[in-house]
Amino acid sequence: MHFVALDFETGDYAPNSAISIGLVKYTNGKKTDEYYSLICPPKLYIRPDFTEIHGLRVKDVEDAPLFSQIWAAVKEFIGDFPVIAHNAGFDMGVLCALIAHYKLDLPSIQYYDSVFIARKTWPELACHKLTFLGQNFGIQYEAHNALADSDTCAQIIVKAAEKQGAKKLADLSPRYYQLKKLWERKFG
Repeated sequence: MHFVALDFETGDYAPNSAISIGLVKYTNGKKTDEYYSLICPPKLYIRPDFTEIHGLRVKDVEDAPLFSQIWAAVKEFIGDFPVIAHNAGFDMGVLCALIAHYKLDLPSIQYYDSVFIARKTWPELACHKLTFLGQNFGIQYEAHNALADSDTCAQIIVKAAEKQGAKKLADLSPRYYQLKKLWERKFG
């Protein structure tokens, strides 16, 4: 199973307010690489209630690169792998907003939502939030850290694949999305 798990943390409710990104790559069902970066948002502001969630402050990101400065590395890291995110509509919406804000090239990315996969795999669970799933499966991690969240998402997908006997993401979910279609709905 090949995929890249992705997670963003944001500074406020604006979708282009990303302040960190975490990516974890799995090849043949094993973690093979990871990428993390703080991001200086277009508007240098972080809501205090958001800081309470992820712990990041303006002083943490004010000298970080702009998303446009790390985009080439992010694209290269993802390559042609499908992307998985927990509540993918949020994270892929952030990605689209950043691409639009900086007028970057739009890659062809197929993505899946791990919430949908978790609900399908474990319908008996009362909750399918990432923190709940992590606790349920004994995954120790720092919630709301973009790298830790993407790594936990990836581990949950591997557990779902083991339970379902899946060899690829498409075996876990017939429901997948295209970044270009999301882009067209939001910015087209």
